[in-house]
Amino acid sequence: MTLLLLLVIYLAFISLGLPDPLLGAAWPVIQEDIGAPLEAAGYLFMIISAGTIISSLLSGRVIKRFGTSKVTFVSVLLTAGALLGFYFAPSIIWLVVCAIPLGLGAGAVDTALNNYVALHYKAHHMSWLHSFWGVGATLGPIIMAQFITGQQAWRNGYLTIAGIQFALAAILLFSFPLWKRVAQNRSMTLNEKTEEIHDEGQENTKHKKPLQIKGVKFALLSFLFYCGVETTVGLWGSSFLVNVKELSASSAAQWVSLYWGGLTVGRFLTGFVTFKLSNRILIRIGQIIALVGAVLLVLPFPTTFSLAGFIMIGFGLAPIFPCMLHETPTRFGKTHSQTIMGYQMALAYTGSTFLPPILGMIASHSTIAIFPFFIVIYIAIMLICSEQLNTLLRNKNLVSKEI
Repeated sequence: MTLLLLLVIYLAFISLGLPDPLLGAAWPVIQEDIGAPLEAAGYLFMIISAGTIISSLLSGRVIKRFGTSKVTFVSVLLTAGALLGFYFAPSIIWLVVCAIPLGLGAGAVDTALNNYVALHYKAHHMSWLHSFWGVGATLGPIIMAQFITGQQAWRNGYLTIAGIQFALAAILLFSFPLWKRVAQNRSMTLNEKTEEIHDEGQENTKHKKPLQIKGVKFALLSFLFYCGVETTVGLWGSSFLVNVKELSASSAAQWVSLYWGGLTVGRFLTGFVTFKLSNRILIRIGQIIALVGAVLLVLPFPTTFSLAGFIMIGFGLAPIFPCMLHETPTRFGKTHSQTIMGYQMALAYTGSTFLPPILGMIASHSTIAIFPFFIVIYIAIMLICSEQLNTLLRNKNLVSKEI
């Protein structure tokens, strides 16, 4: 029964990744079809991101009231409706309208499922689930590519993805009894009793607001700069290789694809490594590997070292995000984990939305050669915040043991 529910969650993570790259993949055709300006894609991306941030911040209250299963179902249904709206949209105004529920649905389901898995499943499942998000993000452009060769066929691509989302919504609807049974079976387990005692023994956080708990702000900054690094490398990596390393655009794209490949494969492998190493050790190792990879981009070595740098950054980033998510209940207790998870996801989306454009604006007035320096700075700040958080948690544990 638990495995069946886990399968449903895995499918949900694939569907979560499907819509994310669609706009970028189809925009050249969409732009020509509806007569929109080039920069309109950026505005749509910002609207989707804003909706995701808002729903992430509000998700704690909503999930506590309605439950993870219902919020996930409604969120997927909202996403499916928004994608169907893209299929029918006659103008850019309608795309803007549909972008709002698309962002709101994505943020809520992401937060809900991440917290549920962090509470009820072991660390390797979190890493594998985010690998399946990568599978969805890879399949999305592949599906769209099958349609955009024909006139206005991008709409059929959105219709296909919408159909997949509606199918998943139906699966989630029929899985409601499964969620209840699994919750009942887990409610009286020894692990949950131990966690409740652990929460009370460490610190009485039940009467504190989430942002007042020690270490939460360092955790939020870690998420902000993690996603800032991930999206900045993906967005500006090719430009750096073309303009600084003097590679062709096609070669640069292939090299950056290896960065995403390292990220996806690394998360799959992390699932196995979690059987031997703790989340905190994996986070630290990943940050150090990513930092070394970024330093390789800074140093004036032959171009081959840049390739190694991109792969190392992707491989190093792989364990960080899922391990930080899975650590949330352990770090801050079950009582506030859902709300804090929402805050973390909101800061993650904030980082991916604003940090890459900051580099772009500065580079437009100077040179894209600053790219690796920004990556080093972002990773260094993330590492410092993570280590500060670990120090606070160690001190808190020592105090609780003395008491």
